[in-house]
Amino acid sequence: MSEPIGPTGLEAGIGRIPIMDVSPLVDGGRFPASCVQGEHLVVSANAFREGHDAMGVQAVLTDPQGGEQRLRMTSTNPGLDHWETSVRPETTGHWSFRIEAFSSPYDTWVHTAEVKIPAGLDVELVAAEGVAVLSRVLEEVEAGTRPAADGPVVRAAIAGLRETSLSPASRVAPALAADLQGILWERPLREGVTTSGPHRLIVHRRRALYGSWYEFFPRSEGARFDPQGGGWSSGTLRTAARSLDRIAAMGFDVAYLTPIHPIGTSFRKGRNNSLETQPGDPGSPYAIGSPAGGHDAIHPDLGTMEDFDAFVARARELDLEVAMDIALQCSPDHPWVTEHPEWFDIRPDGSIAYAENPPKKYQDIYPLSFETDYEGLYVAIRDMLELWVAHGVTLFRVDNPHTKPVRFWEELLAEFDAKHPEVIFLAEAFTRPTMMHTLGKVGFHQSYTYFTWRHTPAELQEYVEELAVAAPYMRPSFWPTTHDILTPFMTSGGRRAFALRAILAATLVPTWGIYSGYELVEDVPRPGAQEQIDNEKYEYKPRDFARALADGSSLEPLLTDLNRIRREHPALQSLTNVTFHGADDPQVLVFSKHLDAQASGTGAADTVLVVSLTEHDRDSWTTVHLDLDALAVGESFEVEDLLTGERFTWGSDPYVILHADGRPAHVLRVIHPEEERHA
Repeated sequence: MSEPIGPTGLEAGIGRIPIMDVSPLVDGGRFPASCVQGEHLVVSANAFREGHDAMGVQAVLTDPQGGEQRLRMTSTNPGLDHWETSVRPETTGHWSFRIEAFSSPYDTWVHTAEVKIPAGLDVELVAAEGVAVLSRVLEEVEAGTRPAADGPVVRAAIAGLRETSLSPASRVAPALAADLQGILWERPLREGVTTSGPHRLIVHRRRALYGSWYEFFPRSEGARFDPQGGGWSSGTLRTAARSLDRIAAMGFDVAYLTPIHPIGTSFRKGRNNSLETQPGDPGSPYAIGSPAGGHDAIHPDLGTMEDFDAFVARARELDLEVAMDIALQCSPDHPWVTEHPEWFDIRPDGSIAYAENPPKKYQDIYPLSFETDYEGLYVAIRDMLELWVAHGVTLFRVDNPHTKPVRFWEELLAEFDAKHPEVIFLAEAFTRPTMMHTLGKVGFHQSYTYFTWRHTPAELQEYVEELAVAAPYMRPSFWPTTHDILTPFMTSGGRRAFALRAILAATLVPTWGIYSGYELVEDVPRPGAQEQIDNEKYEYKPRDFARALADGSSLEPLLTDLNRIRREHPALQSLTNVTFHGADDPQVLVFSKHLDAQASGTGAADTVLVVSLTEHDRDSWTTVHLDLDALAVGESFEVEDLLTGERFTWGSDPYVILHADGRPAHVLRVIHPEEERHA
């Protein structure tokens, strides 16, 4: 096998066989591409050569220990030079891949033989050329660079080509046989090998791509009000742990805690972000720090570190992971303010600058400054995160990462990737697209998105397709609401809006989340703001979930069904396998997610088809138009509604009826015959 010729990389020039437009590359290879273990990742390139001789392309996948897997790439559009294959890294860590393009003398000879032998042209010459090519393959067998098992098949083909007593077709038949062609497809004879790469690929654990998050304020879980004048008493980590059973029963994977640290009293905000506090107002948990400690401490009202360890242990018993909210900011009472004033912006009058997002002002929060003592602040933040990892935290939701230097995140996330590759970071970055994408490129595993404000089918399709393109470095998390955000769409549609957006968030992308109270349809806004009135950031908010479930007003059954459907269908656990279909009603969104039997890992193809309203204030009677090839079905096929159990026989243009109050969407599994047999 000939070696790659010349240098590789930018200095290599065009190479003997040009390789262009390699994917996945992030900013031309400046940042590593990423995927998750077990994910089928499409590797592609444009490769071509001069003339008419045959060529081939291989992807070589290298695991963290240096082991190689070589995969033949297929030309997906003959004549237009695009080649691709699917790789599936099974373990986490730092991988790489390279593309090798080569001249394929055996395939060139096969084409010649298939044209000339039936026509009786140059029979002896064709046979001699075949012997010459296959003799080179035999040399590789004898040199030990090719499996010895290839030898008998190659020798038989050579013998046939030399047997002049046979007819021309019989002479070449062994050299054209499927078994030999299969061998030389898997292990081709190569000339003029040109290489692109190696290109970096980081493989994360599956939770980086797929999961269901449930956010809550632990102080509200078990909080009590004494009407006899005792005021409020906070919930604790112990009372919050009781809520984990309900969260797990709904099928969520991640219990996400808002900050649990001591809260400052200076400039403490009152109810509804008021500048005036009343006795007993707990303050915003994002105003972190008091004489009781900072980011490495637990609010005394919530309990102790032992209580936190018990909370994490209970979560693990229920197969839940614990995510912690990290807000890199301080109240005026944080120990860092007196111990490290150089970590803050000092105004000309000597005061420390508080946070502002005009017209919003956050007098109870001091932002951190990385300009004066970058190294000292870096070490303090790193050590604080290390503390929580040591106590069982496996995910961090990072508040406003776009207000910190990107360089800081690149260095910090690289260090955690090396020390704690199991730890996942979610960026709460509702900000400019360039910043959001760059945070993903430098190491954030997931990101909040603009889904919250995308409502029409055109907007949703455009956005999901954009996110699919960015999949090698940015994985989206869809949240219909958060503790900070309640859009006009959600405040005007009541239960219908909440049900509809939950269905879309849970099925459009692999990771989604809700904020506690979503199941109760908490939809009253604070005047002049896109957030809830009586916001939980500034007060205790215990909820009676059991009563709502008993009286039928809770969305818990729907959320439970959605998480069950997501777990049972691998197609919903992938981001890049989405296809959008058409509908006569422009307000109906139709999309499918499909994995073939190999990619699904279940032994059968998995296809989920969603037909959904996007407006909460009207019904729809419409015809939808399906791409049957994308669904991998024939002209007639069966579907089962995974929310209701109903079955239908559909074709390419079924007629559907959707009701905003009753059935705002079909979430359907396409019934493939092999799936029924496997079941």
